[in-house]
Amino acid sequence: MDYSTKNIKKFIYSQYFYMGIRQALGVLMPALVLLGLFHHAALGLAATFGAMCVAIVDQPGPFRHRRNEMLGCALLGTLAAAITALASPYPLALWVAVIAQCFGFSLLTVYGRKGGLIGFGCLLLMTLTMHDVLDARAAALHTAAVLGGGLWYTAFSLAVNRLLWYRQAQQAIAVCIFASAEYLEAKARFYDPDVDIEDNYRQLIGRQAAVAEQQEAARDVVLRELPRRSDRRRDQYRTMLFNLFIDIVDLHETMVAVHTDYLLLRRMFKDSDLLVFFRDLLHKLSQDTEAVGLAVTQGMPSKSRITVKAEVRAIEYEIELLKQRGFPETEPEAYAALISTFRRARNAAYIVDRLHRHTDVAHLDEPSSLQVDASLQRFLSRQDFKLGRLSSNLRLSSPYLRHALRVTLAAAIGMTISSEWLMPHHAIHGYWVVLTILVIMKPGFALSKQRNLQRLAGTLIGCALVLALLFFVHNKFVLLAAMFVAVVMANSLVLLYYVGSSAFNTAFVLLSFHFLAPGSLMVVGERAIDTLVGSAIALACSYVFPYWEYRMLRPLLRRAIEANRHYLTASLGLVGTSLDNIEMHQENVDYRLARKNVHIAFGNFTNSFYRMMLEPKSKQRSPAQLNSLVIQLHDMAAQVGAAAPLIAALPALPPPMTETVETVDRLLRDANAGKPAQQDEDERLRQLTRDLDGAVAAAQADAAPADAERLLVLQQLAYQIKQMVKTSLLIRATVPQVH
Repeated sequence: MDYSTKNIKKFIYSQYFYMGIRQALGVLMPALVLLGLFHHAALGLAATFGAMCVAIVDQPGPFRHRRNEMLGCALLGTLAAAITALASPYPLALWVAVIAQCFGFSLLTVYGRKGGLIGFGCLLLMTLTMHDVLDARAAALHTAAVLGGGLWYTAFSLAVNRLLWYRQAQQAIAVCIFASAEYLEAKARFYDPDVDIEDNYRQLIGRQAAVAEQQEAARDVVLRELPRRSDRRRDQYRTMLFNLFIDIVDLHETMVAVHTDYLLLRRMFKDSDLLVFFRDLLHKLSQDTEAVGLAVTQGMPSKSRITVKAEVRAIEYEIELLKQRGFPETEPEAYAALISTFRRARNAAYIVDRLHRHTDVAHLDEPSSLQVDASLQRFLSRQDFKLGRLSSNLRLSSPYLRHALRVTLAAAIGMTISSEWLMPHHAIHGYWVVLTILVIMKPGFALSKQRNLQRLAGTLIGCALVLALLFFVHNKFVLLAAMFVAVVMANSLVLLYYVGSSAFNTAFVLLSFHFLAPGSLMVVGERAIDTLVGSAIALACSYVFPYWEYRMLRPLLRRAIEANRHYLTASLGLVGTSLDNIEMHQENVDYRLARKNVHIAFGNFTNSFYRMMLEPKSKQRSPAQLNSLVIQLHDMAAQVGAAAPLIAALPALPPPMTETVETVDRLLRDANAGKPAQQDEDERLRQLTRDLDGAVAAAQADAAPADAERLLVLQQLAYQIKQMVKTSLLIRATVPQVH
């Protein structure tokens, strides 16, 4: 981790730290009330565990979704606690109850990330209820406390969200801005001759996937808080956030479109300072964008302290020198690539300036980038918790069923090993073995293996911290404060640094049980042993009923190719809308929706590929070909994004351009269908290219001096379309090689 002052500041003002504080207050409040006012330590701890279960599900998102998810988790978690508590006096019944719940709740991963979080929250409550044997009365009280804690946290979180609605949206936007700044920085490195292009592609694509994920999260928050004209003050902030979101999406799209043949640029301009100027320009834009994100997190107007005027003027000067030497005539493709790159970089600078302005309420009189209307609902995500989705996965070919079976087997082994029959003196702490298994085991092998090491390291660190704390500190109020800090940091770091999150979670649970049984340090060492046992079981069971990532890649690849096709088709619908009107919502909803979908599909495919590369080499399929397809699909989306504003600037496309774009669409369709090259295809493609160049040449011959801008647009568009042809041919040739 980078512990620079800037990154610490980003963390303190981030949604992660804000979420950590909110969850810590909501989780610890029941314990403080029941312990401090009524002296019920056990019930206070049960209520805290109920709140903790629901807090796991409390992630940034739309109000209605969060409400439904937290209520569902509270009710299911209470059911899990009740079943476990009633079975606790009977070892065999407890064994069966735990195994059955592990299977059922693990299967909730069929509903995606949120379903997985709900299932894990319930399993967490199950394991924490196992820590003691409860009679019928104690079981009823424990269950009631768990339900009360869960409902309390739900009400608390929703109330805070209503009061601080702007803060949540603000932070979601800021995270999106930071991700875009990192993407910009990766783009800048392509213009550094000392940077390996292939290595940088891997970094760029990883950041592309991160941007898509953050945009999706921010989109749901912002579009559900649109200006309503009912509360002027609230509407001012809604408009501000809306404008910021649209700006950052447009900035990212512009930078995706800043894509060209980097090897060509390096070869053609190796003796020029152009590449250095482009590198410095994009690097400064990255820093300036990050400054906007910091201002947004702090709720302050942002003012640019970085200027790119020197780089812009230097590039303009170099381009003028090239014109004087006749470069546009001798190297038309390289010149078109250069001009296309420069215009988009310059446009990115304009968007960053606009971002700065949109952080200031004083500029809210400016029109929104998009008109607010009902069609924006098409961009929102939907909740899908239909029962049919669960039943349709009750087959051995389902990765979700296989995951549930692995978890069930591992839990059964863990329960058996730590049972009274095999480890009579250790059985009382056996739930920690099961907890370790549940935390580590994830649907994918790579993630489970990664979590295994991280959980082990975090637990050992947490145990060491608690040992040191209990040795030197005996004041219960100081220990309560330490518990609060542990909860805050555990929840704040869960998405950023899992080792740290695991360490603080361990510290919190150990301190919690210290209040139930003070004075014993043996439990700390036992937790470390339990973690080692649970990690070993989890690792061994990861190889049982495996569902290797390569099985997911083919359907994800098909979806990514199809998304590119739809993106290309949608871009053709922009003909004649002009560059000025491309930002108007009613004229390009289909295009923007296709753009969103292509980034999501590409992100899913890319993430799956990188997960496969973390699996055993024997389970990796066609890594070279898939890596090539990752780059090719990114290039295709970039080329379409670069072509879209050029298409919009023309009143009509020359027939050769339309025909060539339709050919690209056919090539992508053939790639998905596995169709080989058609007879005489190479010759027909060469003829299309000649027709394309002929259309540009004819336009040049007939053009008046006033049509210079239109001619340049035609040249750039012809270049982008030819790049699409090359990329689509590569995609079609590479797809059949994927096994």
